[in-house]
Amino acid sequence: MNTRAEQLMEYAKIIKDTPYALRTYLQTFDNTQKKYVPMDLFEDQIQLINDYENYNENITRKYRQAGVTTVTAAWLSKKLQLAKPDNPERVLLIANKRDTAVEMANKVRHFIEQWPDWINVGFSPDKNSESRFRLNNGCEVKAVATSADALRGYTPTILVFDEAAYIEAGDDFWAASMASLSTGGKIILISTPNGYDAIYYGVYDHALRGINDFHITDLRWFKDPRYTKDLRWIKCQDICHYMLNREQYNDDEVVLHDFDMKEYNKLIEDGYKPFSSWFESMSKKFKYDRRKIAQELECDFLGSGDGVIPTDIQENIAKNMIRIPKEKYMQGTFWQWKEPIEGHRYIMGVDVSRGDSEDFSSINIIDFDDREQVVEYIGKIPPDDLANIAYKWGILYDAFIVIDITGGMGVATSRKLQEMNYKSLFIDGINTQNIWEYNKKALDKIPGISFNNKRTQIVAAFEEQLRKGFLVRSSRLLNELNTFVYLNGRPDHMKGMHDDSIMSMSMALYAGDISFNQLQKNDSKNKAMIDSWVMSERTYEPAKTHYSYGSSFDQIGAMGMDTNDIYHKDNPTNVPKDAYKEHMWLFGKSK
Repeated sequence: MNTRAEQLMEYAKIIKDTPYALRTYLQTFDNTQKKYVPMDLFEDQIQLINDYENYNENITRKYRQAGVTTVTAAWLSKKLQLAKPDNPERVLLIANKRDTAVEMANKVRHFIEQWPDWINVGFSPDKNSESRFRLNNGCEVKAVATSADALRGYTPTILVFDEAAYIEAGDDFWAASMASLSTGGKIILISTPNGYDAIYYGVYDHALRGINDFHITDLRWFKDPRYTKDLRWIKCQDICHYMLNREQYNDDEVVLHDFDMKEYNKLIEDGYKPFSSWFESMSKKFKYDRRKIAQELECDFLGSGDGVIPTDIQENIAKNMIRIPKEKYMQGTFWQWKEPIEGHRYIMGVDVSRGDSEDFSSINIIDFDDREQVVEYIGKIPPDDLANIAYKWGILYDAFIVIDITGGMGVATSRKLQEMNYKSLFIDGINTQNIWEYNKKALDKIPGISFNNKRTQIVAAFEEQLRKGFLVRSSRLLNELNTFVYLNGRPDHMKGMHDDSIMSMSMALYAGDISFNQLQKNDSKNKAMIDSWVMSERTYEPAKTHYSYGSSFDQIGAMGMDTNDIYHKDNPTNVPKDAYKEHMWLFGKSK
């Protein structure tokens, strides 16, 4: 800068535009060119910097060699340089190993040295060591490994956890770290996934569910221009299989990188996998280990294989089923993937909490015909308000509703739906053959299902449907599956995790699966039954002791047996009431 005025104008620009400042004044070492080059930030790195600026709590899920630690160190260097002496920053860099934390501190120190003299505040000679240094404006950087005394005597304004998924200190250290953060400070978690660890995965899962205030920045290697010069998309279920057997794949299964990056979600939905020479070289370094590739390159959370739902099923869901919701409602707690399709049958599972507890209420709606999750809600809400949501969406999808009334929490939801005159409510009545059985006392019972003595059975039905290819769309539900394990022989969530969406989904699939199997056993009888439903609405007329066309299906369950053969014998559209009452619940109100 030639003049003081020019310096002041540039200073203002540096303050306002961090990506510009880093690009203009900082350099990074380019391994391909073996020299220092200007920091050329790409789109996702700019987004990461903006997230640091705009949110106090950030968690970043990254791939191997994403450069996130470098970008974070560069951002810290600017923040330290511009801090006021009366409000200095105290940065605490934390990692599982001291060397990892020190390496990041050295990056910060290196970037500080690059700032021009007219803006550089310089290093203080006090407290200047490998793991700790100060600036002349009072700012301080300290690098530590996780230990019981790591936070003793130090109150940071910025906490950075590098490779957070690999920190082994557990919940106690995390709690102490959060407590040490001064008011208005920032916390940053950076890592590639490493299973379902207590800190990183727990924070990520809760952020996804809206339980905490952490902002998620998801980075993907196929949006990194350093690794995508020859990017192409391969239509395959298993990218490792493609790499090892590419002669089996046709040219028409490959899409070159000539599209807008905004379309990548559509390609993934259509069964394509991203691929490049960099991805292949990294995969080769990992010896084509699918789990290693999934975690280090594809950013998947993978468990140890001891969960209720087998690992291979979870991996298939993660790679081939998860979809971004088409719509989000209620501050992002309500996700919808598909609108109702005329003629399709829908079942809604409702898991009820108190609304103020550790657990959450959950709603899942499944398309019984397409065997697909179409709606999911997870949130803290009183039982009567949950009934209002269930009613609205139940009407929209014409859904049969199954409510968890275990322990009495769902009773308020169930009764409220009755008061609102919602007809299609499941009433628990299962015989020893696990066939839905009509109960003449149904009107005196509380609609719903109790998990007492049936939890394992209900969850087993869920697992069976997943093996048969039921389509799970929700990343929140997948995260619950990741930490759904056997505790003392009982399927349950890990400590600090949740299974609310699993339970509401299990109820819907359990109910649907039992009746579906029964339908398969009675093809001839049910063909006539289904044909009659398709043709028209039918209602029972007591005076005539038969079913006639015309009005509502809702009262069938309260009628008696049809004993007059003249109305159903030799007539495929007039079948005995047994055939209706056994399965009518599945269809809710008539279509």
